Amino acid sequence: MARQDLRRNGVRNGEAIELGLREALLKDGRRLLEQLYAQAELSVPDNASLPGEKSHPNRKLPMHSIFGVVELRRHYFYSPATGMGRFPLDEALGLVESFSPALVRLAARAAAREGYQAASEDLAALAGIAIEGRQIHRLVNQVGPKVDWALKEGPETDPQVIPVMYVEVDATGVPMVADELAGRKGKQEDGSSKTREAKLGCVFTQTKPDEETGLPVRDPDSTTYVGSFETAEEFGGRIRLEALRRGLGRALKVVFLGDGAAWIWELARVNFPLAIWIVDLYHALERLHQLCQGLYPNQSSWASRMEEQWKQMLKNDQVTEVIAAARRRLRDLALSSEALEKQIAYFENQQSRMLYKTYREQGLFYGSGVVEAGCKAVIGQRLKESGMFWTKNGATSVLALRCALKGHRWDECWDRLHDSNYLKIKIAA
Repeated sequence: MARQDLRRNGVRNGEAIELGLREALLKDGRRLLEQLYAQAELSVPDNASLPGEKSHPNRKLPMHSIFGVVELRRHYFYSPATGMGRFPLDEALGLVESFSPALVRLAARAAAREGYQAASEDLAALAGIAIEGRQIHRLVNQVGPKVDWALKEGPETDPQVIPVMYVEVDATGVPMVADELAGRKGKQEDGSSKTREAKLGCVFTQTKPDEETGLPVRDPDSTTYVGSFETAEEFGGRIRLEALRRGLGRALKVVFLGDGAAWIWELARVNFPLAIWIVDLYHALERLHQLCQGLYPNQSSWASRMEEQWKQMLKNDQVTEVIAAARRRLRDLALSSEALEKQIAYFENQQSRMLYKTYREQGLFYGSGVVEAGCKAVIGQRLKESGMFWTKNGATSVLALRCALKGHRWDECWDRLHDSNYLKIKIAA
């Protein structure tokens, strides 16, 4: 028992030592930052004002950093004519309100992964950073649009030819506050809506199929995402821009995958007219199941038998034969069914995109599982948690962060923001 107590106390003492040392280091970091930024402020003389501005030195600001709160003293230049003022040191440091860019970056990353309060608690526990959830929320709403901008920039410079580029598009509903849903039609019994549609697109590449199985293999870490609450027309331009950024012009073959939604194929027609268009096999088989259930009512065994037979035909490039067989069965039933007509029309309208044997022989994917998984991983896991209701602007900001994080572009986007928006400062050695 004594030995166990000794071990337990040793663990506690060791933890206390480490946490105490961390706090001491953070304190030293705060002191060092104050000294460095005081030197930077010395490089801003009183006569650095623009025409018509008045200089007011030694204005204080409690700046929030990853080391804690640091007191800044800096010049303030004010123009009576315009009523505008500026703090050159704040601009040079890239402050967001009173928060350092390093702290904003960490807080935004935490908020991209989980709710604002949980992000606050994790930052405190993992890094000793004290920042409230409501402050993180406010920062995300400010930097989210900037990250969205950064996602559109930065064309890849790799000159290598891309054997196959894939583009996939899908959508999912995100729960919204009541003000965002006023007058919107939906699937509720009263015709109203509880969600707004978030569109998600992904781009990834394939260099070669698996050597043993011949099945297509996605290049590791090649998937990038774009998302928004835009119209289909606007989103089409967004996903095309991402494909161009990824090297659309260097792709020997471009494949566009989606379900049977009309807006998706209109998007493909406008933005990817030369791509190979493929209807996701899973969605086609879902429709086939519904069709067989309707054509063989109260005959479950026959419905299952025909579904399996037509499934094999569909996977053997025999979609035309499936359509013909379904129409014969509908005539034999001698009934008029608008629902069944729509099911058959789905295959008639999509048949040129259902050549699954041909796609497999070419070593191509014919399922849109990547973007469907993205709807869950990029959108659902953060924006559709129990009890969440969003404003459009708030959801858009978080969606931009999620696309950067899940698309392996987090550091790239933040580095671009610093390079483009933040001034450089010179600190005397």
